[in-house]
Amino acid sequence: MTRRTRSPLGRLLRWCFWLTLLLAAWLLGVAAWIVHVGNRDDAAPADAIVVLGAAAYDAQPSPVFEARIDHGLDLYRAGHAKVLIFTGGYGGARARFSESQVARRYALRQDIPASAILIESRSRTTVENLVETRRLLQDHGLQRVIVVSDPLHMARALRASRRLGIDAIGSPTPSTRFRTFRTQREFLLREVYFFHRDLFEVVREGIGS
Repeated sequence: MTRRTRSPLGRLLRWCFWLTLLLAAWLLGVAAWIVHVGNRDDAAPADAIVVLGAAAYDAQPSPVFEARIDHGLDLYRAGHAKVLIFTGGYGGARARFSESQVARRYALRQDIPASAILIESRSRTTVENLVETRRLLQDHGLQRVIVVSDPLHMARALRASRRLGIDAIGSPTPSTRFRTFRTQREFLLREVYFFHRDLFEVVREGIGS
């Protein structure tokens, strides 16, 4: 008996099958890594605590942003660093305050000295938060930082920090608004997408800065 030669269509379907498996394995690996990093708190002595921006409602931080700010203040009070950096620009053309200004006002009401706070008000994305943070670090002679954000956001934030040359360790918020399975699943899927999108944004910002 002669051995049948596979048809071109059969070979193509076989390649598509294996490529699909490889893609699924890659995406699952990225998701697992995001969860793993978000479960680690590496807070240690540093030069500054960087609180990444989130939504603000006029002069009030959103619940997500408030949790980040509170955690940053806890780290500051625990003596991990003597400087707090709040990031985040204006959420819209009609916004009276930038996210970082909202955070600064919140911290001042918590008896944090103004001399311990640095802000930037130009960024709109995570990578922009970190690009502006890098400028502040350079201007003030600061190096090692603790990055504060939500657990599932931490992997992307740390990866972008390091690609931008920032010496960063992570300390995720101990509480998060994303508690149900549905909200955590949606957040994780979004982070997997942004993880890949930011590969290109970091390169662009790094070259342009």
